Amino acid sequence: MSAPSPAIDPRAPWRDALVTAAIAAVLALPLAGFRTVDRADGLTLDLRLLDVGYVTAMIFAGRLLYGFVKVIPGIVAALAVVMGVVLHYADLPNPFLRFVGVAGCAVIGFAGLRQKFFAEGFKLALPVTKAGRMADVALGVMALAAVALPLLPFTDRYMLDVMVMVLTYVALAFGLNIIVGYAGLLDLGFVGFYAIGAYTCALLAQAFGIGFWMTLLAAGGLAAMTAGIIGTPVLRLRGDYLAIVTLGFAEIVRLVLINWTTLTGGPNGVSGVPRPGLFGLEFAVSGKNGAGTFHEFFGIPFAPIHRLVFLYYLMFVLAAAIGWLSWALRRLPIGRAWEALREDEIACAAVGIDRARVKLCAYMLGAACAGLCGAFFAARQGFISPESFSFAETTAVLAIVVLGGVGHHLGIVLAALFIIGLPELFRELEQYRMIAFGAGMVLIMIWRPGGLMATRLPGIFLKR
Repeated sequence: MSAPSPAIDPRAPWRDALVTAAIAAVLALPLAGFRTVDRADGLTLDLRLLDVGYVTAMIFAGRLLYGFVKVIPGIVAALAVVMGVVLHYADLPNPFLRFVGVAGCAVIGFAGLRQKFFAEGFKLALPVTKAGRMADVALGVMALAAVALPLLPFTDRYMLDVMVMVLTYVALAFGLNIIVGYAGLLDLGFVGFYAIGAYTCALLAQAFGIGFWMTLLAAGGLAAMTAGIIGTPVLRLRGDYLAIVTLGFAEIVRLVLINWTTLTGGPNGVSGVPRPGLFGLEFAVSGKNGAGTFHEFFGIPFAPIHRLVFLYYLMFVLAAAIGWLSWALRRLPIGRAWEALREDEIACAAVGIDRARVKLCAYMLGAACAGLCGAFFAARQGFISPESFSFAETTAVLAIVVLGGVGHHLGIVLAALFIIGLPELFRELEQYRMIAFGAGMVLIMIWRPGGLMATRLPGIFLKR
């Protein structure tokens, strides 16, 4: 039986709401109260006190409802739903206000329902094995949905393009998860292997006319070899030192790509990277050098979306293969050695585990995954340049791994959808898009500090 909750002063929520609204008004005045307008006589500054009033009123109402969550959770949840519906259809002067209002009502409604039905704590109170099975089932359902996506009537080119990008980051995060999530190595130079894979594919195709599938294997192999050469001395370091050195490696790769103009084209990059075909069939109106085309072989009219659908399924298979590989490796002795190394390196040395070899294995496998993804990226884009491989790419992939829950596949997929896919859904918010995205990340970190799937399951455990 749970302990009774302490008595709450009924005046406290009102007092907190007034203080919060006052602070919000002060902050909203410079942030949302002014707007530059380009007129014939030059730029002018318009005062938007109505927006400031809306922000203040919404924050006051939200803070007040939140203050009563523990007292009347059911009523608070119902009011939040009503307010959310009203705000959604209200004629607000700014779409960002509508988004903030509806999102705030959703958060408060969730808090009310959580307090009403999960007052003992919103925990996944299931045995480890059952939770693992549920995660696997969820992943299977998501995989089926991904397979069916191109066949759905509402799927268009834009949605497919976004999903290809999401799948690319899912595959990259699966690869980085081997290094960071399993082996516990903080690698900030992951994008360097991504760039090596992309340039390997592009340069081999241009210089020797090698097809995509051969360059794909070469890209993964060269990235793994580079990781072996770099990792042998570097992986003796730990923690922050390892992060700094790997960060330096990524920067060296980027500078080499910029300055070695005779090979990489420098800042101009490499263009004309051939697109992958399906067993020799090209996705074009007519084949080059007598090669067959996809639509002629199947006797269907030519449509540009065929190539995009093919790239989507190709990236889906690549991401699924990398995910399955990392999942399977985790259950092998090498996977258990990674997890043991992550938890206690000194204990691993005491029981005779070769730490250098185990670390290097994880590092090379992760790099190979990055190289494969880089080759696919080059073939999909048809053009690559050093700007595509900045440190921001590493932070995005690392954010997916951390936000999803280090070492958790389902969490990685959800985090990739959130980090890569969600900003695309908010394009109509224009300049407020990244603010909404940042607010969402802050809320998730408050709600789930250990990541979306914070329950990191062991790869193997003893039967009770």
